[in-house]
Amino acid sequence: MLLALIILVLIALLLLAASVRIVPEYQRAVIFRLGRFVGVKGPGPFLVIPFIDRVQVVDLRVRTIDVPQQEIITRDNVTVEVDAVVYYRVVDPVKAVLTVANYNYAVMLYAQTSLRDVIGQVDLDHLLAHREEINKRLQEILDEVTEPWGIKVTAVKIKQVKLPESLLRAMALQAEAERLRRARVIEAEGERQAAEILEKAAAVYEKHPVALRLRELEAVIHAAREKSLIIIVPMEALNVAGPLAAALGVSMAHERSGGEKS
Repeated sequence: MLLALIILVLIALLLLAASVRIVPEYQRAVIFRLGRFVGVKGPGPFLVIPFIDRVQVVDLRVRTIDVPQQEIITRDNVTVEVDAVVYYRVVDPVKAVLTVANYNYAVMLYAQTSLRDVIGQVDLDHLLAHREEINKRLQEILDEVTEPWGIKVTAVKIKQVKLPESLLRAMALQAEAERLRRARVIEAEGERQAAEILEKAAAVYEKHPVALRLRELEAVIHAAREKSLIIIVPMEALNVAGPLAAALGVSMAHERSGGEKS
């Protein structure tokens, strides 16, 4: 009699242990009783009927899916290899369990097909320059499809766009040509500005011939600093410039003689 009582107590304890379930804050338990949905439990402890209730736990945290690299042809017939990552979370555990068999696999497959469709509708330049726009478009497409599944797609990010080697070489040549074009434009702009300045200086010298002579003498002085040069200045230049030109000539001679002594 005592042995039977002990056995009954052990069975009761085992049933009680099997009846108590605990799920953490980031999970929910979807309960099925004899195959019928009866409710969602959690977080914390709850009771189930052993051998009658079936519990399916759903994680509510953000999950990531690594979309494998896809070989895609863009609208301008360029073959690229693109991979992406999808961030999503379950917002309705009941829909995620009742409406789709494996929501993680379903989201990954739909992300692959959406990536092909979206990139196939844009040019390569648009793909490279407006990646954020394409990410947002992919997110909107996936979110619209997964909403009936109780899933919220929070973000889609294109990780890498791999281009053919021939196209990379062509882009490098194009970039080099663009840099050369900019350098030539800058050089031409500099020459234009210099020509404008010289034109203004010529107008000033035309009105003031003495200033032009003084500028010539100044150039002569700079040239005379070279010891190996002999410069002959016509007297007409000195006569036109007047006393100030004569003073500059004396200064030039003084610098010349000082250089010879040294």
